[in-house]
Amino acid sequence: MTTERRVLVHPDKASLAATIAARFLIKVVDIIDQRGEATVVLTGGTMGYATLAAINSSAARDSVDWTKVNFWWGDERWVPAGHEDRNDTQAREALLDHIGLDPARVHPFPASDAGIDLDEAAAAYAAELVEYAEDGAELPNFDITFLGVGPDGHVASLFPERGGIREAAKTVISVRNAPKPPPERLSLTLPVINSSARVWLVLAGADKASALGLTLADASVFEVPAAGVQGRRRTLFFVDQDAAAEVPENLTTPGLFWTGDDA
Repeated sequence: MTTERRVLVHPDKASLAATIAARFLIKVVDIIDQRGEATVVLTGGTMGYATLAAINSSAARDSVDWTKVNFWWGDERWVPAGHEDRNDTQAREALLDHIGLDPARVHPFPASDAGIDLDEAAAAYAAELVEYAEDGAELPNFDITFLGVGPDGHVASLFPERGGIREAAKTVISVRNAPKPPPERLSLTLPVINSSARVWLVLAGADKASALGLTLADASVFEVPAAGVQGRRRTLFFVDQDAAAEVPENLTTPGLFWTGDDA
């Protein structure tokens, strides 16, 4: 199956988050109707938080049977449980603490105060992925994976010109000396991200314009990790006008570049 890639442009951050939330709620209801459950990989960052908060505040929030949704994370900062910098802490505050979840379906990365070291934590999360995969598989069936994109083009905790972006054998890696704080992190690898049926990348702000342009121009994955992201069925870039402002004109041709009205 050939993956479909679209760029959906919205006027500002607020409308961007609201539109993603609306699309997400409709899609999750459809997936649960089709498969009996849905599996979602969450991200952190400002827009990750804003998107989850928009889902929580949506009038359609309770149209989803949240007891049938599995939650994983694309990466995590190696800090204690409950720390404000943890992606799972932010996700709980924005959405997860407000909906009727099945706790057994929520899969945060280990925290730094869990009594294991960083490498053991990576191995533990990899083992958990296998545990919840179908028989004989290494990974669960991810339906939607959310990703933020850094100004340098990084996704999850896969940074430019670092070994993690080249990792193909492991499903989860430990990250040390990350170029942005905190230096120690855990991350899914690119093949795991790309195993998702749908990958939704969210970019907002003028500081993301260069990363978006390079990604759409198929830059080197080692230099711009976002360029290597490709969901099995669809890859969507949800962006605001500021992030789209510097995308080269030849990359805004029909068939590659859509407006929000075409979503």
